[in-house]
Amino acid sequence: MQKPERGIAMPLTLAVPGEEVIIKRIGGNAEVRAHLQNLGFVSGAVVMVVNSMGGNLIVNVKNARIAISKEMAQKIFI
Repeated sequence: MQKPERGIAMPLTLAVPGEEVIIKRIGGNAEVRAHLQNLGFVSGAVVMVVNSMGGNLIVNVKNARIAISKEMAQKIFI
């Protein structure tokens, strides 16, 4: 499981496909954060990028595969 250095956060778009990472925080406005939380993207959750196509991601989160846009993925920090 990837553990970025303490205090360093990077967007989910930079995660290596196939490697599990832990969400540190969710950015964006309240509506975006609520939408991502409803999908299972919460601080402390373990996620894995399955595939990246044109910046858009297919992600495993809470035993489900979810496709998210590059813009949304950039608001999820690991």
